[in-house]
Formats: sequence, C-alpha cells, structure tokens
Amino acid sequence: MLGERPRARGVPARCHCLLLLQCLLLLRAPAGLLGDQTRRVSLEVIPEPKDPSQNLLHIRAVGVNSTIHYIWSSLGPPAVLFVATDTPHSVLSINWSSLLSPEPEGSLAVLPAKSVRFSSALIFPRLFEFDSTNSSEVKDGSPGKPYPPYLLANFSWDDVNSTLDPTMLSATFQGRPSKDPLGAFSNGSLAFKVHAFSGSGRAAHLPRLLHTADTSQLEMVLSGAVPQGNHSLFGLEVAIPVLDSECPQLKEQDSIDDEYCPSVFQLAQLLWHSSPEGFLQWRPVAFSQKQPDWKTAVPCQVSRPGPTLATLLPQSRIVIAFFGSSVNFCTFNLTFGDSTGPAYEDQRYLSWSALLGIGIPPVDSFSPLVLGIMVAVLGAPALLLVGGGLSLLILRHRRYSEYEPIS
Repeated sequence: MLGERPRARGVPARCHCLLLLQCLLLLRAPAGLLGDQTRRVSLEVIPEPKDPSQNLLHIRAVGVNSTIHYIWSSLGPPAVLFVATDTPHSVLSINWSSLLSPEPEGSLAVLPAKSVRFSSALIFPRLFEFDSTNSSEVKDGSPGKPYPPYLLANFSWDDVNSTLDPTMLSATFQGRPSKDPLGAFSNGSLAFKVHAFSGSGRAAHLPRLLHTADTSQLEMVLSGAVPQGNHSLFGLEVAIPVLDSECPQLKEQDSIDDEYCPSVFQLAQLLWHSSPEGFLQWRPVAFSQKQPDWKTAVPCQVSRPGPTLATLLPQSRIVIAFFGSSVNFCTFNLTFGDSTGPAYEDQRYLSWSALLGIGIPPVDSFSPLVLGIMVAVLGAPALLLVGGGLSLLILRHRRYSEYEPIS
C-alpha cells in the first residue's frame, strides 16, 4: 500500500459560527446590581395628610436580594433621593410633621438602616437662560450673556397624582414660576418626566438610551416658555450631596449605537466613587422638537463638577431629612444648544434625557443585524478553510483512484 490518506481535523464551520454568535450575544446582555435581570417595580404618591398638594413620589424596585428606592420631591427645588439596599424587604419611612418643620433632619429614612449600601441625590436648583447673540462672549467659552436665572424652588408644581401611570411606570412633575412678572411661562411649563423599568430594554424615542432594571429615566422638558432673547440658550444646574471629600467623576466615552443611528457617539457619565456605584448617564444631545429626530438634535455641553457652598443653594427638604444639614455639595451645569444651531424660539421646545441608576452603567452593543453580518464575515474564513480542505481531499482521492494499488 502507498499509505493511508490523513483525516481532516478541525472544528465544523457551523459550530464555529454558533460559538461566535453566543459570545457576541453575551456581550449584549447588561448586568444588574446583584445579577437581577428583572425587578418588581411599584410607584406610589405619598401625600401629606393635611395638604395633599405636598407630595412625594416613591419608586420601589425589588429584586431577589436587593431593593432600589427613588424618592422624587418638589418640596423646595425638584430633587431625587436614590438608595440601594441589600434586602428585598426595605421600606421608606416618612414623618411628615417633622419633614415640613424648620428642622427636617431625620424625618425620612429607608429601613432597616443597616441594609443601605448606597445613597445619594440629585437636586435641580436653577434653570439658566443665556443671550447667545454676542459672538465675543460665545468665543470665550461662555454660552452668552446670562439673564437672571429661574429659581426652581420658587416654582409652583402640579399635583403629580394627575400624571401617575402605574402601568407605564411613569409620572411627571410639571411646574411654572409662582411669580412671573414677564409672563414668560403664561403658556409654558418646565417638566421632569420620570420613568422606571422592570427589565432591560431601550427607550422608545430618541436618544433611545439603553436601560436595565437597576435604572430609571429622567426627561427634562421645557415647553412653551417665551425666551427673553432672539437666540436664547437654556441650561440646568445640578447639585449632588458629597458624603466624602470627592465630587463624582465626569467621564466621556465612545458608545456604539448602530441599530438606531449608524455611527459612534459620545456617552457622558457621572460616576460615584462608592461601591456599588451610582451613576447618571446621558448622550450629549438635546432635542428642539416634540417629535425628536437627529435633524433637530442640539449639543449638550457639561461643566466639570466642583465643590459648592451649601449656603449658595436652595435647600431640599428630602436631602436634609436623609443626609442632615451639614452635608457638602458639588454642582455642574448642562447647557443645551449653541449660537449656530437651531434656536429654542423656533419651536419653543427643548428636551433632554438621562438615566439614573445603581451598579454598572448600561453599555450599548451591536444590533442583531450587525451581529449577523459579523458572524457571516468572521465565519467565512472558517467555511473557506473547511471547504478548501474538502476540495483537496476529493482531488487527492480522484488522483489516487487512477492507479491500481501495489500489493
């Protein structure tokens, strides 16, 4: 005999492709705080017994071994307190008489206190407006000449009960200045739309942020307000209580979002230093129309968080109630639009969205379409290799078949 033909060795092309697809799909799966992919979410408006207009919105997201509490309030400037515990049985406790007193410290707590693993808050003290028509000021890095800011602690807020939707897990705080001598808000309002999630997914409208069960979404909407200038830019001040010596870290990174807009975008994140981490995540864009599309997108600029004296900020009752009156603060500003883009006065509308959550921030990944293309492209070399090997074996077999074996 001339000898035996060697057998072809290797991984079948189908297995190769399936393995690759499984690895890519695993990259798409966002992780929860403690591995919970879903949570049991409830929304409850807690009214003050003597004055129902004074109310809090409590979002409770219960997992297997943890609970995340979001407490929204318009007592003072709009604010949200968010607390993560390591038990599914933690509850919110409120002493209304103490909360509305001159000394609200200790009147709001999440119990049992020893179960709390993370706590922080966001406060929205001021709405800014700038005149961006002065090109020299814009070139200096300023949004423009500032008008007197709107103090959101002086706004009158509608009853959140009228907007509560337990099915959609959403509610809206909508308000306007209690005193409006210029009539800027006679037909306008500022709203903070809150949306909770029981699982992972993507928002239905732009910028289609990817969420998990450990997050809730905030959407700020300025609608119908009359601007004070011909090309006004608006901004929002955000304050954060600081329990240690450091402000949260502002981080910007590239993010893939191929399914909904085929490009690489920036993703801005505010990251707390504690473990588990808290985060605020957003795309650096806002929208100037009610039906958002990328043609109506305007840039969102953000300043670096820096320490701020508590005396310079209006007090939030829920923050003092939970953290005490001696807490320090960091602030940063968001500015929407620029002097060359769409003007607010064209539609008199502005919206900006962000995710607030605990744990690992969601990360965008490739869509199923692109995953399929990647599997096809990356699997092609394996198919060619196997196919080429089979062809050589067949040719070799035919070549040997022309001869009679030698005994």
